[in-house]
Amino acid sequence: MLPLILQAGGEASLDIVSLLLNASPVVKGVLGLLILMSVASWFVIGSKFLYLANAASRSTKFQDNFWKTGRLDEIWRISESSAPSPVGEVFRAGYTELAKLQKRRQENVDTAGEALLGDIESIQRALDRARTTATTEMESRVPLLGTTASAAPFIGLFGTVWGIMNSFRSIGAKGAANLATVAPGIAEALGTTAVGLIAAVPAVMAYNWFLRKIKVLSAEMDAFSADFLNIVKRHFLR
Repeated sequence: MLPLILQAGGEASLDIVSLLLNASPVVKGVLGLLILMSVASWFVIGSKFLYLANAASRSTKFQDNFWKTGRLDEIWRISESSAPSPVGEVFRAGYTELAKLQKRRQENVDTAGEALLGDIESIQRALDRARTTATTEMESRVPLLGTTASAAPFIGLFGTVWGIMNSFRSIGAKGAANLATVAPGIAEALGTTAVGLIAAVPAVMAYNWFLRKIKVLSAEMDAFSADFLNIVKRHFLR
């Protein structure tokens, strides 16, 4: 029988924690799944927040050094001794490809327009690959938050429906529809809905914030790639 706690005036009140601990196996399974999703979401929120915060600050620092220094070889040395950043990795990919092309041009001088176009396309592909890799890394585990935000309320609703079904079964078995018969099952049912919302609300807020942060960093990488390619065209591949 579901527990009741007597208050000072002899009035019975439901103990929510005890109700959930003594719930039916199906409701316990729903609660366990929701708690697991919530814990996983908070782990992703914490780790991804630190990762994106560091990525943004490091990218800003790298771009400041890039425009202040003015020499690609010096910037390369700075990037080697600095912590990795999305924009920094894009630069490293582009610079590595440029160094390969410069070495090949020195070994086999070819100033044909077709060869020049091929060199530019090679650097563009290297920049695109680096951007794709950085974006994929930033987006990793973020879909879990979207899944939790969309699925947790429905999982909690399933637990609610099951608890209400149990309440009606109790009414049918006892042949009476009083508060003492119905209240425990309804409280148990609403508890799963509450846990589902507790899991979903932080997940959806963090998911939207992370998407915006990733979009900003992706735009920075796109802008830097275009600037780097223009510098290469003007000063190195002529």
